Amino acid sequence: MSLPLTEERLEALRRRLLEEKSEIERRTAANRHYGLNASFRDSTGDLSTNDNHPGDEGTELFERSKDFALMEKDALRLNRIDAALERMDTGEYGRCAACGRFIPYERLDALPTAVYCTEHEPMRQLSERRPVEEELLHPPFGRSSMDERGDADGFDGEDAWQIVESWGSSNSPAMADNPNAEYDYDNMAIEADENDGYVETIESFLATDITGRDVSVVRNRAYRQYLAGQEGEPLLEPDERVEE
Repeated sequence: MSLPLTEERLEALRRRLLEEKSEIERRTAANRHYGLNASFRDSTGDLSTNDNHPGDEGTELFERSKDFALMEKDALRLNRIDAALERMDTGEYGRCAACGRFIPYERLDALPTAVYCTEHEPMRQLSERRPVEEELLHPPFGRSSMDERGDADGFDGEDAWQIVESWGSSNSPAMADNPNAEYDYDNMAIEADENDGYVETIESFLATDITGRDVSVVRNRAYRQYLAGQEGEPLLEPDERVEE
């Protein structure tokens, strides 16, 4: 059950809005409206920007654009605060502008500038509009996987992600695709069991020198899995156990 919007709660919300408004106005005045009171030429400290490096010009332009965005954000917030204070004076505060029902106090306490109830809040409706360029341009390494296509063996989006993931991610062995398998942090990426740099598994643990005469076996993970799976002819001897 929602709490009623009493006079005491209404005055508490009014004080919060006035304090926030005062804080925004104080901050923007102290930082000279994010430095926008000064011209672009004055912000660089030079009489002319013609001799500046293009990289420096780009940095200044980025910072100036960021200042505009921050200023617009504060201006929008001040407009919403003023609108909420005006609704308090006219007695419209606390009613949804769409359906006219009372907005729950819990929502007003979390968002004092709320104009709509949660059911009619337009910001909840996510836009499904996409850039028109996507109808014609297809990124070469987008969210694509061509593993299921028999006629495609090129580098796809999944391959691109596997390369990035091999450098580490926030996942842990507990989040592996197959929780029943034995994983560690070095062998839990997507399709980590794929052959990388060789075709047959045996190629990953059979080694030789440049002459091809000195052949040795590297007893790595693939080697042990090869023996455990009893693949091929039993040409490889198991590890010798030295008992005391």
